[in-house]
Amino acid sequence: MPSDESGDWRTAAEVFHEWALMGKDVGMEKGHEAAVDEMLAFAISEIATLGKRFHALDVGCGNGWVVRRLASHPHCSRAVGIDAAPAMIDKARELDTDGEYHLVNLLEWSSEPCFDLIHSMETMYYLEDPGEGIKHLTSLLTDNGLLLIGVDHYAENESSLDWPHQVKTKMTTMSSQQWISCFEMAGLNIVRIWKAAPREDWLGTLVIAGRK
Repeated sequence: MPSDESGDWRTAAEVFHEWALMGKDVGMEKGHEAAVDEMLAFAISEIATLGKRFHALDVGCGNGWVVRRLASHPHCSRAVGIDAAPAMIDKARELDTDGEYHLVNLLEWSSEPCFDLIHSMETMYYLEDPGEGIKHLTSLLTDNGLLLIGVDHYAENESSLDWPHQVKTKMTTMSSQQWISCFEMAGLNIVRIWKAAPREDWLGTLVIAGRK
């Protein structure tokens, strides 16, 4: 990872705060929608096997679009969104005045009761140690709870490897197997791994689902 000696490297929270102010959150929603549709369809089918109402958390919630989808499900009794970008949380609260959104640092945040489903799209590789983040999220799961993450920046997806330079933001680049190992080291049982919404020019979003 290049150093930030030039002074123009920023944290992910700073970048996404600026993007929210510029209205880019809408484009992010549209760009991720196809992969997230697959992820949520799978997650809801898995959660249904628990045979109860569920609590859900979206990590890196942006303007809250996934939280709103989860909250609309008839069996969802609590949907929460967390993000480190102030303008993203402001926008989520404006769009969803009844929703529950928190401006937090993931590794410093906890909540009771725990969650049956934790979803994260395009967030975890911004952590210096994604494995630590996955362990923390695992601690927020109920027994048999499901953690589902999607990442577009991973070692096999060559078209994503220059993103840190393009965005001027540090990203942790890991292979699919390294992501899987993070789940296993957190004590999660892998339920499914797949590439969501692939295209001819795009390898697809790496999606990993693990159950506690």
